[in-house]
Amino acid sequence: MSPGMAAVLGMALLLVVLAARLPIGFSLTLVGFLGYGIVGGWGAALGMLGIEPYSQVTEYLLSAVPMFLLMGHFAHHTGISEEIYRTAYRWLGFLPRGLALATVAGCAGFAAASGSSVATAAVMGTVSLPQMARYNYHPRLATGCVAADGTLGILIPPSITLVLFGIITDTPIGELLIAGLIPGIMLACIFMLTIYVMAHRNPALGPRAEPFSCGERFGALWGVWGILVLFVLVMGGIYGGIFTPTEAAAVGAVGAFTLAALKRKFTFGVLRTSIMDTGRTTAMIFITIVGAVIFSYFLAITQVPTRLSEFLAGLPVSKYVIISGVIALYIPLGMFIEVIGVMLLTLPVLFPVAVNMGFDLVWFGVVVVIMMELGLITPPVGMNVSVISGIAKDVPLYEILRGILPFFLGMLLLVAILIVFPQIALFLPNTMR
Repeated sequence: MSPGMAAVLGMALLLVVLAARLPIGFSLTLVGFLGYGIVGGWGAALGMLGIEPYSQVTEYLLSAVPMFLLMGHFAHHTGISEEIYRTAYRWLGFLPRGLALATVAGCAGFAAASGSSVATAAVMGTVSLPQMARYNYHPRLATGCVAADGTLGILIPPSITLVLFGIITDTPIGELLIAGLIPGIMLACIFMLTIYVMAHRNPALGPRAEPFSCGERFGALWGVWGILVLFVLVMGGIYGGIFTPTEAAAVGAVGAFTLAALKRKFTFGVLRTSIMDTGRTTAMIFITIVGAVIFSYFLAITQVPTRLSEFLAGLPVSKYVIISGVIALYIPLGMFIEVIGVMLLTLPVLFPVAVNMGFDLVWFGVVVVIMMELGLITPPVGMNVSVISGIAKDVPLYEILRGILPFFLGMLLLVAILIVFPQIALFLPNTMR
Protein backbone atom coordinates (compact mmCIF):
# COMPACT_ATOMS: atom_id res chain seq x y z
CA MET A 1 0.00 0.00 0.00
CA SER A 2 1.35 3.42 -0.94
CA PRO A 3 1.87 6.01 1.84
CA GLY A 4 -0.63 8.36 0.21
CA MET A 5 -3.35 5.70 0.09
CA ALA A 6 -2.58 4.77 3.71
CA ALA A 7 -3.10 8.40 4.72
CA VAL A 8 -6.45 8.58 2.92
CA LEU A 9 -7.65 5.32 4.47
CA GLY A 10 -6.38 6.48 7.87
CA MET A 11 -8.42 9.67 7.65
CA ALA A 12 -11.50 7.68 6.65
CA LEU A 13 -11.00 5.25 9.54
CA LEU A 14 -10.57 8.15 11.95
CA LEU A 15 -13.93 9.60 10.90
CA VAL A 16 -15.53 6.19 11.39
CA VAL A 17 -14.20 5.70 14.94
CA LEU A 18 -15.10 9.28 15.84
CA ALA A 19 -18.62 8.68 14.56
CA ALA A 20 -18.69 5.61 16.82
CA ARG A 21 -18.07 8.06 19.70
CA LEU A 22 -14.69 6.70 20.73
CA PRO A 23 -12.92 9.54 22.62
CA ILE A 24 -10.75 11.52 20.24
CA GLY A 25 -7.51 10.84 22.10
CA PHE A 26 -7.99 7.08 21.80
CA SER A 27 -9.22 7.46 18.21
CA LEU A 28 -6.07 9.31 17.18
CA THR A 29 -3.85 6.79 18.99
CA LEU A 30 -5.55 3.79 17.39
CA VAL A 31 -5.49 5.12 13.83
CA GLY A 32 -1.99 6.58 14.19
CA PHE A 33 -0.57 3.31 15.53
CA LEU A 34 -2.21 1.14 12.84
CA GLY A 35 -1.21 3.53 10.06
CA TYR A 36 2.38 3.82 11.25
CA GLY A 37 2.60 0.05 11.54
CA ILE A 38 1.36 -0.47 7.99
CA VAL A 39 3.63 2.18 6.44
CA GLY A 40 6.71 2.07 8.66
CA GLY A 41 6.63 -1.42 10.14
CA TRP A 42 5.12 -2.87 13.31
CA GLY A 43 8.40 -2.89 15.21
CA ALA A 44 8.80 0.84 14.73
CA ALA A 45 5.13 1.39 15.61
CA LEU A 46 5.45 -0.55 18.86
CA GLY A 47 8.62 1.37 19.74
CA MET A 48 6.83 4.67 19.14
CA LEU A 49 3.87 3.55 21.25
CA GLY A 50 6.22 2.65 24.08
CA ILE A 51 8.17 5.92 24.05
CA GLU A 52 5.92 8.76 22.91
CA PRO A 53 3.16 8.73 25.58
CA TYR A 54 5.69 9.11 28.40
CA SER A 55 7.90 11.61 26.58
CA GLN A 56 4.93 13.82 25.68
CA VAL A 57 3.25 14.02 29.09
CA THR A 58 6.57 14.74 30.82
CA GLU A 59 7.16 17.81 28.63
CA TYR A 60 7.93 20.69 31.02
CA LEU A 61 5.89 23.25 29.09
CA LEU A 62 2.75 21.15 29.56
CA SER A 63 2.82 21.86 33.29
CA ALA A 64 1.36 25.27 32.42
CA VAL A 65 -1.92 23.57 31.46
CA PRO A 66 -2.93 22.17 34.89
CA MET A 67 -1.68 25.34 36.60
CA PHE A 68 -3.85 27.63 34.47
CA LEU A 69 -6.77 25.21 34.91
CA LEU A 70 -6.28 25.20 38.68
CA MET A 71 -6.22 28.99 38.67
CA GLY A 72 -9.57 29.04 36.87
CA HIS A 73 -11.16 26.45 39.16
CA PHE A 74 -10.06 28.36 42.26
CA ALA A 75 -11.62 31.51 40.78
CA HIS A 76 -14.86 29.68 39.98
CA HIS A 77 -15.35 27.77 43.21
CA THR A 78 -14.64 30.78 45.43
CA GLY A 79 -17.30 32.98 43.81
CA ILE A 80 -15.03 35.36 41.92
CA SER A 81 -17.20 34.95 38.80
CA GLU A 82 -20.24 36.36 40.64
CA GLU A 83 -18.23 39.35 41.83
CA ILE A 84 -17.00 40.07 38.29
CA TYR A 85 -20.54 39.96 36.92
CA ARG A 86 -21.93 42.05 39.78
CA THR A 87 -19.33 44.75 39.12
CA ALA A 88 -20.01 44.77 35.36
CA TYR A 89 -23.75 44.92 36.07
CA ARG A 90 -23.41 47.98 38.29
CA TRP A 91 -21.39 49.83 35.66
CA LEU A 92 -23.33 48.82 32.53
CA GLY A 93 -26.75 47.66 33.69
CA PHE A 94 -28.41 51.08 33.32
CA LEU A 95 -27.69 51.19 29.56
CA PRO A 96 -30.15 49.81 26.99
CA ARG A 97 -29.67 46.03 27.06
CA GLY A 98 -27.19 46.73 29.83
CA LEU A 99 -27.45 43.26 31.36
CA ALA A 100 -26.34 41.74 28.07
CA LEU A 101 -23.47 44.23 27.90
CA ALA A 102 -22.56 43.37 31.47
CA THR A 103 -22.51 39.69 30.51
CA VAL A 104 -19.95 40.43 27.79
CA ALA A 105 -17.79 42.33 30.27
CA GLY A 106 -18.25 39.62 32.90
CA CYS A 107 -17.28 36.86 30.47
CA ALA A 108 -14.18 38.82 29.43
CA GLY A 109 -13.22 39.26 33.08
CA PHE A 110 -13.78 35.62 33.98
CA ALA A 111 -11.94 34.52 30.82
CA ALA A 112 -8.89 36.33 32.17
CA ALA A 113 -9.05 34.07 35.21
CA SER A 114 -10.10 30.73 33.73
CA GLY A 115 -8.67 30.36 30.21
CA SER A 116 -11.55 28.03 29.28
CA SER A 117 -14.49 28.89 27.02
CA VAL A 118 -16.77 26.11 28.20
CA ALA A 119 -16.11 27.02 31.85
CA THR A 120 -16.77 30.69 31.08
CA ALA A 121 -20.08 29.89 29.36
CA ALA A 122 -21.17 27.53 32.14
CA VAL A 123 -20.31 29.85 35.03
CA MET A 124 -21.52 33.10 33.51
CA GLY A 125 -24.63 31.40 32.15
CA THR A 126 -25.55 30.26 35.63
CA VAL A 127 -24.97 33.77 36.98
CA SER A 128 -26.42 35.97 34.24
CA LEU A 129 -29.34 34.05 32.69
CA PRO A 130 -31.56 34.27 35.81
CA GLN A 131 -30.90 38.03 35.99
CA MET A 132 -31.83 38.56 32.34
CA ALA A 133 -34.95 36.43 32.78
CA ARG A 134 -35.88 38.59 35.77
CA TYR A 135 -35.83 41.71 33.56
CA ASN A 136 -37.75 40.01 30.74
CA TYR A 137 -34.92 39.74 28.26
CA HIS A 138 -35.87 37.75 25.19
CA PRO A 139 -34.44 34.22 25.56
CA ARG A 140 -32.89 34.52 22.09
CA LEU A 141 -30.70 37.45 23.12
CA ALA A 142 -29.96 36.10 26.60
CA THR A 143 -28.87 32.59 25.64
CA GLY A 144 -27.17 33.57 22.37
CA CYS A 145 -25.24 36.28 24.17
CA VAL A 146 -23.92 33.99 26.91
CA ALA A 147 -23.05 31.14 24.53
CA ALA A 148 -21.10 33.46 22.24
CA ASP A 149 -19.51 35.48 25.02
CA GLY A 150 -18.15 32.29 26.54
CA THR A 151 -15.84 31.95 23.54
CA LEU A 152 -13.81 34.86 24.92
CA GLY A 153 -12.29 32.34 27.33
CA ILE A 154 -10.36 30.67 24.52
CA LEU A 155 -8.75 33.92 23.31
CA ILE A 156 -8.28 36.35 26.19
CA PRO A 157 -5.12 35.28 28.03
CA PRO A 158 -4.36 33.09 29.79
CA SER A 159 -5.79 30.76 27.13
CA ILE A 160 -5.32 27.00 27.48
CA THR A 161 -5.83 26.60 23.74
CA LEU A 162 -3.09 29.10 22.87
CA VAL A 163 -0.77 27.29 25.29
CA LEU A 164 -1.48 23.98 23.55
CA PHE A 165 -1.03 25.57 20.12
CA GLY A 166 2.38 26.81 21.19
CA ILE A 167 3.42 23.41 22.54
CA ILE A 168 2.26 21.49 19.47
CA THR A 169 3.77 23.87 16.90
CA ASP A 170 6.82 25.00 18.90
CA THR A 171 5.63 28.62 18.69
CA PRO A 172 6.63 30.94 21.60
CA ILE A 173 3.82 30.57 24.14
CA GLY A 174 4.44 33.94 25.77
CA GLU A 175 4.08 35.74 22.44
CA LEU A 176 0.90 33.78 21.65
CA LEU A 177 -0.71 34.70 24.98
CA ILE A 178 0.15 38.38 24.59
CA ALA A 179 -1.01 38.32 20.95
CA GLY A 180 -4.48 37.22 22.04
CA LEU A 181 -5.02 40.27 24.25
CA ILE A 182 -5.92 42.97 21.71
CA PRO A 183 -8.03 40.66 19.48
CA GLY A 184 -9.79 39.42 22.62
CA ILE A 185 -10.69 42.96 23.65
CA MET A 186 -11.76 43.71 20.08
CA LEU A 187 -14.02 40.67 20.05
CA ALA A 188 -15.66 41.77 23.30
CA CYS A 189 -16.26 45.22 21.75
CA ILE A 190 -17.69 43.60 18.59
CA PHE A 191 -20.06 41.56 20.75
CA MET A 192 -21.19 44.73 22.54
CA LEU A 193 -21.74 46.45 19.19
CA THR A 194 -23.71 43.41 18.03
CA ILE A 195 -25.97 43.66 21.06
CA TYR A 196 -26.51 47.36 20.39
CA VAL A 197 -27.45 46.73 16.76
CA MET A 198 -29.79 43.87 17.70
CA ALA A 199 -31.47 45.98 20.36
CA HIS A 200 -31.75 49.01 18.04
CA ARG A 201 -33.57 46.88 15.48
CA ASN A 202 -35.79 45.23 18.09
CA PRO A 203 -36.07 47.14 21.40
CA ALA A 204 -38.28 44.38 22.83
CA LEU A 205 -35.25 42.10 23.17
CA GLY A 206 -34.38 43.61 26.53
CA PRO A 207 -35.13 46.63 28.75
CA ARG A 208 -32.86 48.72 30.91
CA ALA A 209 -32.12 47.60 34.44
CA GLU A 210 -32.20 49.90 37.46
CA PRO A 211 -29.42 52.53 37.71
CA PHE A 212 -26.81 52.51 40.45
CA SER A 213 -25.19 55.44 42.22
CA CYS A 214 -21.54 56.34 41.71
CA GLY A 215 -20.80 55.09 45.20
CA GLU A 216 -22.33 51.70 44.43
CA ARG A 217 -20.36 51.45 41.20
CA PHE A 218 -17.00 52.28 42.71
CA GLY A 219 -17.80 50.15 45.73
CA ALA A 220 -18.32 47.15 43.46
CA LEU A 221 -14.73 47.50 42.22
CA TRP A 222 -13.53 46.35 45.63
CA GLY A 223 -14.79 42.87 44.83
CA VAL A 224 -12.64 42.50 41.70
CA TRP A 225 -9.41 44.23 42.64
CA GLY A 226 -7.77 40.90 43.38
CA ILE A 227 -8.46 39.34 40.00
CA LEU A 228 -7.29 42.52 38.25
CA VAL A 229 -4.02 42.41 40.18
CA LEU A 230 -3.65 38.72 39.40
CA PHE A 231 -4.21 39.27 35.67
CA VAL A 232 -1.70 42.13 35.57
CA LEU A 233 0.79 40.05 37.55
CA VAL A 234 0.53 37.00 35.29
CA MET A 235 0.38 38.71 31.90
CA GLY A 236 2.68 41.56 32.91
CA GLY A 237 5.22 39.02 34.09
CA ILE A 238 5.08 37.21 30.74
CA TYR A 239 5.22 40.44 28.72
CA GLY A 240 8.11 41.83 30.73
CA GLY A 241 10.09 38.60 30.58
CA ILE A 242 9.95 38.20 34.37
CA PHE A 243 8.16 34.84 34.13
CA THR A 244 8.12 32.10 31.56
CA PRO A 245 4.55 31.04 30.67
CA THR A 246 4.96 27.95 32.86
CA GLU A 247 6.16 30.02 35.81
CA ALA A 248 3.36 32.53 35.21
CA ALA A 249 0.81 29.69 35.35
CA ALA A 250 2.18 28.60 38.72
CA VAL A 251 2.12 32.21 39.97
CA GLY A 252 -1.50 32.49 38.79
CA ALA A 253 -2.55 29.32 40.62
CA VAL A 254 -0.85 30.41 43.85
CA GLY A 255 -2.28 33.91 43.43
CA ALA A 256 -5.84 32.58 43.00
CA PHE A 257 -5.33 30.37 46.07
CA THR A 258 -4.08 33.37 48.09
CA LEU A 259 -6.90 35.58 46.87
CA ALA A 260 -9.50 33.02 47.92
CA ALA A 261 -7.87 32.71 51.34
CA LEU A 262 -7.81 36.51 51.82
CA LYS A 263 -11.52 36.65 50.99
CA ARG A 264 -12.14 33.86 53.53
CA LYS A 265 -13.85 31.74 50.89
CA PHE A 266 -11.33 28.93 50.81
CA THR A 267 -12.26 25.61 52.37
CA PHE A 268 -11.03 22.03 52.16
CA GLY A 269 -14.03 21.25 49.97
CA VAL A 270 -13.06 24.01 47.52
CA LEU A 271 -9.49 22.68 47.42
CA ARG A 272 -10.62 19.09 46.84
CA THR A 273 -13.15 20.02 44.14
CA SER A 274 -10.71 22.31 42.34
CA ILE A 275 -7.96 19.69 42.30
CA MET A 276 -10.31 16.92 41.15
CA ASP A 277 -11.77 19.06 38.34
CA THR A 278 -8.29 20.11 37.27
CA GLY A 279 -7.12 16.50 37.27
CA ARG A 280 -10.02 15.30 35.10
CA THR A 281 -9.57 18.05 32.52
CA THR A 282 -5.79 17.67 32.47
CA ALA A 283 -6.07 13.91 31.92
CA MET A 284 -8.43 14.44 28.99
CA ILE A 285 -6.12 17.02 27.42
CA PHE A 286 -2.98 14.92 27.90
CA ILE A 287 -4.56 11.79 26.42
CA THR A 288 -5.66 13.82 23.41
CA ILE A 289 -2.16 15.27 23.01
CA VAL A 290 -0.58 11.80 23.07
CA GLY A 291 -3.02 10.60 20.42
CA ALA A 292 -2.40 13.65 18.26
CA VAL A 293 1.38 13.17 18.40
CA ILE A 294 1.10 9.50 17.38
CA PHE A 295 -1.28 10.43 14.58
CA SER A 296 1.05 13.21 13.40
CA TYR A 297 3.93 10.69 13.22
CA PHE A 298 1.76 8.57 10.94
CA LEU A 299 1.00 11.55 8.71
CA ALA A 300 4.65 12.58 8.68
CA ILE A 301 5.82 9.16 7.46
CA THR A 302 3.31 9.37 4.60
CA GLN A 303 4.68 12.85 3.69
CA VAL A 304 1.12 14.08 3.07
CA PRO A 305 1.53 17.37 5.02
CA THR A 306 4.70 18.23 3.08
CA ARG A 307 3.17 17.41 -0.29
CA LEU A 308 -0.02 19.30 0.50
CA SER A 309 1.99 22.33 1.60
CA GLU A 310 4.07 22.29 -1.59
CA PHE A 311 0.95 21.84 -3.73
CA LEU A 312 -0.91 24.76 -2.16
CA ALA A 313 2.15 26.99 -2.27
CA GLY A 314 2.46 26.31 -6.03
CA LEU A 315 -1.11 27.30 -6.88
CA PRO A 316 -1.33 30.42 -9.10
CA VAL A 317 -3.46 32.38 -6.61
CA SER A 318 -2.76 34.77 -3.77
CA LYS A 319 -1.49 33.18 -0.58
CA TYR A 320 -4.28 35.03 1.24
CA VAL A 321 -6.87 33.16 -0.82
CA ILE A 322 -5.23 29.87 0.14
CA ILE A 323 -4.92 30.71 3.84
CA SER A 324 -8.55 31.89 3.88
CA GLY A 325 -9.59 28.50 2.52
CA VAL A 326 -7.42 26.71 5.06
CA ILE A 327 -8.90 28.76 7.90
CA ALA A 328 -12.44 28.17 6.65
CA LEU A 329 -11.96 24.41 7.13
CA TYR A 330 -12.31 24.95 10.86
CA ILE A 331 -16.01 25.85 10.59
CA PRO A 332 -17.29 22.45 9.34
CA LEU A 333 -14.79 20.60 11.53
CA GLY A 334 -16.07 22.47 14.56
CA MET A 335 -19.55 21.18 13.83
CA PHE A 336 -18.53 17.65 14.73
CA ILE A 337 -15.35 17.66 16.87
CA GLU A 338 -14.59 19.50 20.12
CA VAL A 339 -12.10 22.36 19.95
CA ILE A 340 -8.93 20.73 21.30
CA GLY A 341 -9.53 17.72 19.08
CA VAL A 342 -9.91 19.95 16.02
CA MET A 343 -6.64 21.68 16.77
CA LEU A 344 -4.67 18.53 17.41
CA LEU A 345 -6.16 16.83 14.37
CA THR A 346 -5.53 19.63 11.87
CA LEU A 347 -2.28 21.30 12.90
CA PRO A 348 0.00 18.46 11.74
CA VAL A 349 -1.42 19.03 8.23
CA LEU A 350 -2.22 22.75 8.10
CA PHE A 351 0.60 24.27 10.13
CA PRO A 352 3.25 23.34 7.53
CA VAL A 353 1.12 25.16 4.94
CA ALA A 354 1.32 28.39 6.97
CA VAL A 355 5.07 27.91 7.47
CA ASN A 356 5.70 27.27 3.78
CA MET A 357 3.76 30.38 2.79
CA GLY A 358 5.70 32.62 5.13
CA PHE A 359 2.87 33.69 7.44
CA ASP A 360 3.74 34.87 10.93
CA LEU A 361 3.11 31.84 13.12
CA VAL A 362 1.92 33.84 16.12
CA TRP A 363 -0.67 35.56 13.91
CA PHE A 364 -1.69 32.21 12.47
CA GLY A 365 -2.17 30.82 15.97
CA VAL A 366 -4.48 33.67 17.00
CA VAL A 367 -6.59 33.37 13.84
CA VAL A 368 -6.85 29.58 14.15
CA VAL A 369 -7.96 29.92 17.78
CA ILE A 370 -10.70 32.38 16.77
CA MET A 371 -11.92 29.94 14.13
CA MET A 372 -11.99 27.21 16.75
CA GLU A 373 -14.11 29.54 18.86
CA LEU A 374 -16.64 29.42 16.04
CA GLY A 375 -16.74 25.66 16.48
CA LEU A 376 -17.84 26.16 20.08
CA ILE A 377 -21.07 27.81 18.88
CA THR A 378 -21.58 25.79 15.69
CA PRO A 379 -24.12 22.94 15.80
CA PRO A 380 -24.42 20.03 16.18
CA VAL A 381 -21.53 19.59 18.65
CA GLY A 382 -20.91 23.23 19.64
CA MET A 383 -19.93 22.80 23.28
CA ASN A 384 -21.09 26.24 24.43
CA VAL A 385 -24.48 25.68 22.81
CA SER A 386 -24.82 22.39 24.68
CA VAL A 387 -23.82 24.02 27.97
CA ILE A 388 -26.32 26.88 27.64
CA SER A 389 -29.05 24.51 26.45
CA GLY A 390 -28.49 22.50 29.62
CA ILE A 391 -28.76 25.61 31.81
CA ALA A 392 -31.74 27.22 30.02
CA LYS A 393 -33.82 24.03 29.71
CA ASP A 394 -36.99 25.94 28.85
CA VAL A 395 -35.46 27.68 25.81
CA PRO A 396 -35.74 25.75 22.52
CA LEU A 397 -32.45 24.97 20.83
CA TYR A 398 -33.44 26.82 17.65
CA GLU A 399 -33.91 30.02 19.68
CA ILE A 400 -30.39 29.71 21.09
CA LEU A 401 -29.00 29.18 17.59
CA ARG A 402 -30.91 32.20 16.25
CA GLY A 403 -29.47 34.28 19.04
CA ILE A 404 -25.95 33.08 18.27
CA LEU A 405 -26.00 33.91 14.55
CA PRO A 406 -25.25 37.68 14.86
CA PHE A 407 -22.30 36.93 17.16
CA PHE A 408 -21.08 34.26 14.73
CA LEU A 409 -20.97 36.91 11.99
CA GLY A 410 -19.15 39.27 14.35
CA MET A 411 -16.42 36.68 14.91
CA LEU A 412 -16.02 36.24 11.14
CA LEU A 413 -15.67 40.02 10.92
CA LEU A 414 -12.80 39.95 13.43
CA VAL A 415 -11.03 37.22 11.42
CA ALA A 416 -11.36 39.32 8.26
CA ILE A 417 -9.94 42.34 10.09
CA LEU A 418 -6.97 40.33 11.34
CA ILE A 419 -6.26 38.98 7.85
CA VAL A 420 -6.23 42.51 6.42
CA PHE A 421 -4.43 44.07 9.40
CA PRO A 422 -2.27 41.33 10.99
CA GLN A 423 -0.36 43.91 13.05
CA ILE A 424 -3.36 44.16 15.36
CA ALA A 425 -2.37 40.76 16.75
CA LEU A 426 1.38 41.21 16.29
CA PHE A 427 1.92 44.68 17.75
CA LEU A 428 2.42 43.59 21.37
CA PRO A 429 4.40 40.40 20.59
CA ASN A 430 6.74 42.40 18.32
CA THR A 431 7.68 44.60 21.27
CA MET A 432 8.81 41.45 23.12
CA ARG A 433 11.12 40.25 20.36
